[in-house]
Amino acid sequence: MKKSVKIWIGLMSFWLYLPSCTKNLDLQPVSQISNASFWKTENDAVGALNGMYVRLRDPASTNFFLWGEGRSEVMSVGFGGSPGNSLYYDNTLTPTNSGPDWMTMYTVIHDANLILKYVPQIAFSSEVTKNNIIAQAYTMRAFIYFTMAKIWGDLIIVTDPTEGFNAEALQKERSPVADVFAFIKQDLTTAAGLFSNNNYPTGRNMWSLPALNALTADVYLWTAKRMNGGNADFTKALDALNTIDNSDVQLLPDFASVFDYTNKGNKEILMAVRFQELESIETGYSYMYVSSGNLPTNISDSTRQAIGALKYDAWTISNLVRNQFEPGDQRKNASIIEVYIIDGSGNKTYFNSVVSKFNGLVSGGVRLFVDDVILYRYADVLLMKAEAKNALGQDPSDEINKVRMRAYGPNYGGHEFVSGTAEENDAAILKERLLELMFEGKRWWDLVRFGKAFELVPSLQGRAGQDNLLLFPIPLTVLSLETKVKQNPGYN
Repeated sequence: MKKSVKIWIGLMSFWLYLPSCTKNLDLQPVSQISNASFWKTENDAVGALNGMYVRLRDPASTNFFLWGEGRSEVMSVGFGGSPGNSLYYDNTLTPTNSGPDWMTMYTVIHDANLILKYVPQIAFSSEVTKNNIIAQAYTMRAFIYFTMAKIWGDLIIVTDPTEGFNAEALQKERSPVADVFAFIKQDLTTAAGLFSNNNYPTGRNMWSLPALNALTADVYLWTAKRMNGGNADFTKALDALNTIDNSDVQLLPDFASVFDYTNKGNKEILMAVRFQELESIETGYSYMYVSSGNLPTNISDSTRQAIGALKYDAWTISNLVRNQFEPGDQRKNASIIEVYIIDGSGNKTYFNSVVSKFNGLVSGGVRLFVDDVILYRYADVLLMKAEAKNALGQDPSDEINKVRMRAYGPNYGGHEFVSGTAEENDAAILKERLLELMFEGKRWWDLVRFGKAFELVPSLQGRAGQDNLLLFPIPLTVLSLETKVKQNPGYN
């Protein structure tokens, strides 16, 4: 990580300096650009903030899905096989084949730490603007550490940017996960005191107070269930969720429209990572579609037209999950396109499905997967609220039924949720989250949080008690660089 961080620091200093250096003729040579010469103006701070969000695209493009859903029961073999991806849903990860490492995540933390170190000393025309930037950095750092803590458990806590090479300073041991969560919660509390209002930024692709509250609820639900936080943490989560209703947010009437490329930053979104044609890389959803060589020829014209421009394919929805949609649930056709082979007699046989949620746009005849990666949206908020209320002995029916009413539309009759036991309610909430949020990088975390991974993931059935499998192994590439980091138990 030492070499990677050092390279990123140089690139970031150069890139962020460009907007300000064009304002005068006193240009310094590139070799003399440093943090000391950069952090001078409000524009410098804004440039650094934007750079932090650009950096977030790297892990968000594919890794968030691999970490947050790849190991669940949602995915299975694609049209052309499943090269490399079966180790996720088969849960056969090893230190050698471990999935993405944490280097891109620590790069985002480095960006946040730079902002937290230097922005407080910059003079701003408005303290509100200054505090808002600092609040976003605290929130980003909390979000990245929360995500990593769910993946690997114990973590190296870094609070200062890496601005030079010092082997002793860079080599650190991991802190216990309890200390990591205490650190996360402190950052959330600090950020909450710095945001000045409940407004969303244009595009809803930067942290705001409502998005912070969604993250706060997510964190406290996790610690309530996974770290013995109990009712105090459930109450904290519910309080955070209740404040979100006072912001400009709603369920869109049409489920499919939430994910349209032309409808980015809509009122259901609290926070998303922005991807854009001609501006960013594509997301990993490109590997959930279908390529021309693997699409059967004997399918209906309507199916072929619905699929449209093709792309790659490596994996798709499992039959286990596909079959859990009930008739009339509009989320099914908004999430997948079922492909049936038609024989000479007109009989149809199911072949496979194309994931159509987050299928991007077609430009010049080419499909580009540049939908935003959604971190939090209002349906997620409602179902987290149902989860917190149920844990506290309250009726979660209202929140669940709001989600179902949108899902079933005119077919809602007969699908009303009626509260039962706490265990029955939790099962209903977990299934509703599956149908509502599939492919959004949530399912694995939901299964772990609810304690259902060993029960509902086929490849984990019969392996209950092997709790080490709920974490990811530390990649060998990390262990070779971080000499004080030890492998997670069970992966040695």
